[in-house]
Amino acid sequence: MFGWLAPAMLDLYAQHPAKQSLDAIRSRYGLAAPSELWICTTQGAQTLASLDRLRAWWEGLGRPCPLRIWCAQGTDQLATQRECDHIRELTFRVTLLASHQCGRQGQLLLSLAGGRKTMSADLQTAGSLFGAHAWLHVVGPEPMPAALMARTEAERQAQINLFQHPLPPELAAAITPLVAGTGTRNELLDIEIDGLRVDDRSFSVPLPDSGAECAWPLPQTGPLLQDELQRRLHESSRLMGNFLAHLAESEHHENWRSLYRLPPAQIQMLRSTVLTAAHLPALHALPKADLHRHLGGCLGMDAQRVVAQAILATYSETDRTRFLHRVAPWLSAAEWPWNWPQSLEAHGRDRPALSATLLLHASPAQLQHNLYAVTEPRVALRASSQGFAAYERPGELSGSALLAHPAALAPYAQSIVEQARREGLAYLELRGTPQRYRPQDPTGFLRDLCTALERAGARVRPVADPAATAWPRVGFVWILNRRHSDHAQVVQQAVQAHRELGHFLLGLDLAGDEGTRCPEALAPAFQPAFAECLPVTIHAGEGEPADNIWQAAYHLHADRIGHGLTLTHNPALMARFRDRSICLELCPSSNREVVGYRDPDHPATAGQPDYPLREFIQAGLPVALCTDNPAISRTSLPEEYLAASRMTPQGLTVWEALALTRQAFVHAFLPSAEREVLLKRMDAQIFEWAGTLG
Repeated sequence: MFGWLAPAMLDLYAQHPAKQSLDAIRSRYGLAAPSELWICTTQGAQTLASLDRLRAWWEGLGRPCPLRIWCAQGTDQLATQRECDHIRELTFRVTLLASHQCGRQGQLLLSLAGGRKTMSADLQTAGSLFGAHAWLHVVGPEPMPAALMARTEAERQAQINLFQHPLPPELAAAITPLVAGTGTRNELLDIEIDGLRVDDRSFSVPLPDSGAECAWPLPQTGPLLQDELQRRLHESSRLMGNFLAHLAESEHHENWRSLYRLPPAQIQMLRSTVLTAAHLPALHALPKADLHRHLGGCLGMDAQRVVAQAILATYSETDRTRFLHRVAPWLSAAEWPWNWPQSLEAHGRDRPALSATLLLHASPAQLQHNLYAVTEPRVALRASSQGFAAYERPGELSGSALLAHPAALAPYAQSIVEQARREGLAYLELRGTPQRYRPQDPTGFLRDLCTALERAGARVRPVADPAATAWPRVGFVWILNRRHSDHAQVVQQAVQAHRELGHFLLGLDLAGDEGTRCPEALAPAFQPAFAECLPVTIHAGEGEPADNIWQAAYHLHADRIGHGLTLTHNPALMARFRDRSICLELCPSSNREVVGYRDPDHPATAGQPDYPLREFIQAGLPVALCTDNPAISRTSLPEEYLAASRMTPQGLTVWEALALTRQAFVHAFLPSAEREVLLKRMDAQIFEWAGTLG
């Protein structure tokens, strides 16, 4: 087998008539050259003589890799039950040791050729229990060529020399290697029973020095591995049932159903591994849903400039010169006056063009300073002298500053779809205020945005076969602002839009300063939405008293709450949320910037409180991690999972993060039939993803 697996060291089959086919088989199964050769055998005189010839062959090759040999002490012809039990126990223990040595990244290759039939059977059984990358065998004609049948000492010496070089074609064809099968580790081995695991030291064997023999006696006391394996197989159903029952008892949220089919060892690995920056590539590949992403806060600076170019391309050179003249005072200043966004807004219809001009002509240093640096450190900004406006400052050249222009929609939508795919989003709920982008025709804005997203490759409507359609699935949530007074009119507009665009317009949101209008006062305006059965999410508890969250839940019948951070101040309400399955949309980076929470990656947060995510999880509350305004917070959904882990005492485990991804999909504002299809598709993808983790 070594001469087939390691052609760089010994190409035994270089002249085989079917060499290309043998190479293809090796490639198809991904068989690697062995890093060590292990031999498990009996201890009779005939065996010991064979081991001497094996060592001579190995020496003649220049000791290409370590050679380790175990002999079942006192065994010879395997003529008794005790001898067979002895070699079986040794075979099982050596295979167990080999599987641990290989780990998840190595290859355990088992050769079933040679030895008595019981020995091959024992090795095959061990491989089926402990897992093996491949079981190998050889086939050939009967009788074998005389050159391969050594009887005298001279013939045996000639055979040693023969197998140190490529075999002649007729001899190579007589011992053709093949793959007899593969095996995966039996999940029962990773369950602890009566304090005993199969990798317990009770089942260890010594690792012999290379080239030396280890004579292993059958233990007279202590458990035998073959007996423990038989016990586990006999009690298989009960053991797995007990393991899964224990797992369910210790969980606060149900995870993806397919994950419970993973081997217990892999489940335990997911449950004990804390999410860190090293997982960022895997988090990008993980299918996710973002339920709280503001349309105006999506795009980073590069994408905003692309939108700006599209806007200015619709104007004449004369107009572009005029816009440049208007913003010239800001372009010549390192720091702009605090009220520069209001000055732009005062220009009315020209605001998008002026914003685009600033984006394209201001230097990167000017933009960095006036959009971000003036509010550094970006921690607990709600309590700063500028209040929530300090948090919003980086978004003043995006959102409504650009989207009021029709030419902005196509590049804006293209960037959103590209961004979602980079982040691994399978589902995305955007939210925004159509009445701000197009006051005279907000439904027309939604219709055009829906079309632009669909042309950019997103899926904006349910279909019969989601597996054959574009991703991500994107919907929209219409925001009402507490500070405005036209709530009844806007709700009525949203209801009418939902009747036309129900596949895209998925729900309503109430945002803005929580101190301006309480939910109870707004409840009458929401009645048409309740009658339309529109799902509702409410911005509440973002640093404000928990009473605001109570009002959102009871007066506006919220299905979800945006942030809800102060819910921990009212345990009874928290229990009610759990019972009614009201989901919290948490946005760690945004919450750190607006309210202020401790984050080890941000020294300025050292005096801030702990993030309440752990309390929510332990209370069994539905929680979805979201981005809020990824461009404002310079984040992405994968990075929000890392931020949540950093900001949570003891961190989040990978298993917990997966449960949180499921919560996001479960609480999507989709019709139940479409949501179920999406959940099933995601369940299959999550299972594949989990299998890629080391």
